[in-house]
Amino acid sequence: MTPAGRRVVHVAAVARNGVIGHGPDIPWRIPGEQRRFKELTWGHVLLMGRTTYDSIGRPLPGRTTVVLTRDEAWSADGVLVAHDLDEALALADAHEDPAAQLMVAGGAQVYAATFPVADEQLISEVHLEPEGDVHYPAFDRGAWREVSREPAEGYDVVRWERLAG
Repeated sequence: MTPAGRRVVHVAAVARNGVIGHGPDIPWRIPGEQRRFKELTWGHVLLMGRTTYDSIGRPLPGRTTVVLTRDEAWSADGVLVAHDLDEALALADAHEDPAAQLMVAGGAQVYAATFPVADEQLISEVHLEPEGDVHYPAFDRGAWREVSREPAEGYDVVRWERLAG
């Protein structure tokens, strides 16, 4: 959770081999998977790194977008910019809707940085092993509990919750 108690949720599509990207691209197109991402993140605060943002090229509608970058000069219309994780968490906590969650959308460095504060993971486990150079960070599965698994065409939707303690 963020300092003010907002839930932090990783949302990712991860191939069997851990790949989440190939350069700036997602190395697959699965009908319905991106629609699911939109439904999950709509109305929430979306946190992503600058490279992920640049690959999308615009703020996504219906979501407040926070871009995490070390580049002090970087900016983009329609997004909030944070230069470290604490600043990103504070921007999320300032969101006007107290029910909005902080949905972490990548890339790998942002997922890794937010794992210590993440409460939940919503992972599309993609039934492929594509080539790629960006991987979802390994995590201690003993610290997480798989609470649901829903099969879909070409992937499974898996929800993990952090164990207390």
